[in-house]
Amino acid sequence: MSAVPTLGVVALDCPDPVALAGFYRAVLEWDAPEVAEDGHWVTLANPLGGAGIAFQRVPDHRPPSWPSAENPQQLHLDLNVTDLEAAHERVLGLGAKLLDDAPKTFRVYADPAGHPFCLCAC
Repeated sequence: MSAVPTLGVVALDCPDPVALAGFYRAVLEWDAPEVAEDGHWVTLANPLGGAGIAFQRVPDHRPPSWPSAENPQQLHLDLNVTDLEAAHERVLGLGAKLLDDAPKTFRVYADPAGHPFCLCAC
């Protein structure tokens, strides 16, 4: 047994865990999420065996303000892509909102609950 931990999931607070898990499932093309009986916790397992993403219901969730320190993002997901233009159109079609397209090698979006994430072709 090792005392060194491994990363299991990155958990995002949100008002509707099932809906947000559905968004990221579609973006990443991962398998169906595991939904807790009460619906307050939803987990997407990484099919490649790495860390997954979990979603936790927070009734008074306030989405981050990007790029503002008023309600800071605290963390964001970087999603690697090989075709930035095609991935851009795809995530917009799934419900993402473009926040910044100025950088040449990545773009910043908000998911349907307002969390920033990046598509990176770096």
